[in-house]
This record gives sequence, C-alpha cells and structure tokens, in this order.
Amino acid sequence: MPSRPRPPCAVPARAASLAPLILLAAGCSAAGTGAPAGPPPLPVEIAVARAVAVEDATEYLATLKSRNSAAIMPQVEGEVVEIHVHSGQRVLPGTPLMQIDPAKQQAAVTSQEDTLAAKRAGLEYARQQFERVEGLSAAGVASRSDLDQARAARDAAQAELQALEAQVREQRVQLRYHQVHAPTAGIVGDVPVRVGDRVTSSTLLTTVDRPGSLEVYVNVPAERASALRPGLPVEVLDADGAVLARSEVSFVSPRVDDRTQTVLVKAGIPNDDRKLRTAQFVRARLIWGTHEGPVVPVLAVSRISGRYFAFVAEDEKGSLVARQRPLRVGEIVGNDYVVHEGIRPGDRVVVSGTQFLVDGAPVAPKAPAGDGAPAAPPG
Repeated sequence: MPSRPRPPCAVPARAASLAPLILLAAGCSAAGTGAPAGPPPLPVEIAVARAVAVEDATEYLATLKSRNSAAIMPQVEGEVVEIHVHSGQRVLPGTPLMQIDPAKQQAAVTSQEDTLAAKRAGLEYARQQFERVEGLSAAGVASRSDLDQARAARDAAQAELQALEAQVREQRVQLRYHQVHAPTAGIVGDVPVRVGDRVTSSTLLTTVDRPGSLEVYVNVPAERASALRPGLPVEVLDADGAVLARSEVSFVSPRVDDRTQTVLVKAGIPNDDRKLRTAQFVRARLIWGTHEGPVVPVLAVSRISGRYFAFVAEDEKGSLVARQRPLRVGEIVGNDYVVHEGIRPGDRVVVSGTQFLVDGAPVAPKAPAGDGAPAAPPG
C-alpha cells in the first residue's frame, strides 16, 4: 500500500527535542573560540656582551736554540779514532772531545822537521863560507865577486830556512787540530759520529751549549712580513696554552726564504728555571696589537656543522624573543669567547637553556644560578 507523503515542514519529534541541546552546544563552542594561546616564555639566564681589550695575536710553531751554542766541526780530515765525551756531559774550556787519526800528519811533520835540520846545517855551512871568503877578500886574495856570491848563498840559505820553519809551524798546528777540544764551558749535545767514521771540515761532530738564555726561531708567512718589527711582543706557550716565557722580537730577517716563503724572526727567551731546552719545538704567539672587542660566555656559544651560533634576546612587540645569530669567534680568554662578528657590545646573550630554544622563541630573564633565585624549569 503506498505511503502517504510527509509534509515538507514537518520535523520528527525526536529531532525537535534535540535541537535546543545542539544550539546550546554550538553557542558554548562559539563563545570559547579565540586566538590559540602560545607557549609561555622560557626562563633563561641572560648576559650582556661587554667590550674588553683583545689581543690581535697569531700562533706559530717555533724552535728554541741556544744563544751560546758552539757547533763543533773538525778543521782537518781524517778518521775518528777516539771519542772522549758523551751527550749531556758538562765540559770545561779545552776539554778533549775527540781524536782524529794523526798518523799521516805526524809523518808529514816529522819529514819536514828532518828537512828543517838539513836546512839549518846548510845555512851554517853558508855562513862559514861567507866568513872565509870575507877574510880572504880583506886580505886581497878573494875577489869582490867571490864575496858577493858567498853573501848571496848565505842569504838564500837563511830565507829557505825561515820559509821551512813557517811550514813546520803550520804542520804542527794542523797536527794539534787532530785532537778536538771544547771551545767553551757547557753541555755536550748529540754526538752523531762514531769511532771509525771519516770526517771532513764540514762534518758536525757535536755541539757545546752553555746553559742560560735561549732564542726562539719563528718562521712567519711572508704575507705578515709588513707587520713585523723589532720589539713586537712574543709569548712562548706550552701544550696547554699556558705562557712559559715572554719576550720581544730582536731580529727580523731582511729576506724571504725562497723555499718556504717565510720570514725568520728571533727573540731572546730567558731560561733561568731550565724548563726549556735547546732544539725544543714550542708554540710561539706573536702579538700584533690590541683592540676593543666583545666577549661572550663560552656556555652561550653552540657549534653546529663547524659553525658557531648564539641566541640574542631582542625586544619584539613588548616581549623578549630569542634570535639565533651566526658568529665568527676568536680565541678563548678566560671563560669567554672573543667575538669578531655577530655580536656587538651591549647585546643580551642567552647563556642557559639554549638547547631548548629555536629562533623566535619567547624568553624571560631569570636570576643567574647562585643569586638566591630558584632556577625555573624549562617550559
């Protein structure tokens, strides 16, 4: 049986009873609709970047050398037959260090001494001949020519004897050179030669270093040569960066090393406490000058992918907002980074809670830890 159509304006009784509840719920929902509430400001510790006098310095690898070091080289050639000292031994002036085989030189001296004896005998005979001819000439028996010849023979023998005596003295000096002596008091360095080695006048036998002041040798790239000058402050540092000694540049080489393209710089280093040693490698810091620059606490700086960043609290619409800034930092002075770019003196730098911050996050200053104010937990 076909159903009777429902009037278009008719509403089921159940739907009509639910309408007031739906309207009430909609009204309550509309009344609560508004701007979504943002996150509360994160309590952070803020430090003001301050300007301090910052040293403009550069560190280089350097070498220490003794200012009173004698390089011992032989003055003759030959074979080392004896070594009288060892490395580290203290010696006095004239102490024998090494003996070079003197047999060949001794033979040469002996031969020339024998020749010298013959020349002396020849000179004595020439003198006697001259005296004899001179007597005969006075008696009118010998001619003037005979007298002149006798005199010339005597003078020639005298000259030959003097020349040979000079050669013998030279050979005797050469013989003394076969024993090598310490020129000054000091400490024997490394002894690179061994008994049996053949040495020449260019062979380094050892060194004798006098305790006391040293010199630091610094090779500075030629690009910084224009800034080099005598009197420039120099600091010698240990492996941890602590200053071992302070001095000033005393010598700047007038030329550039064509192999390394560096300029040699020297500075005297006091070593009264004997903490430094000859031929020691050290870090030398040249201080070019000082300038005013901002510093920020190390805790405020983050390193991401090799770059440095810090958050700065800036005023935006009446509230503080953390803004991330890239930095170019220098060395660490105490507990602070020297900042070359990215921070200006007076900027408010976020020190704590940086691991919870993103760029644009609201922040609120809190008292530093230890000032009696409880630290607020991160929101």
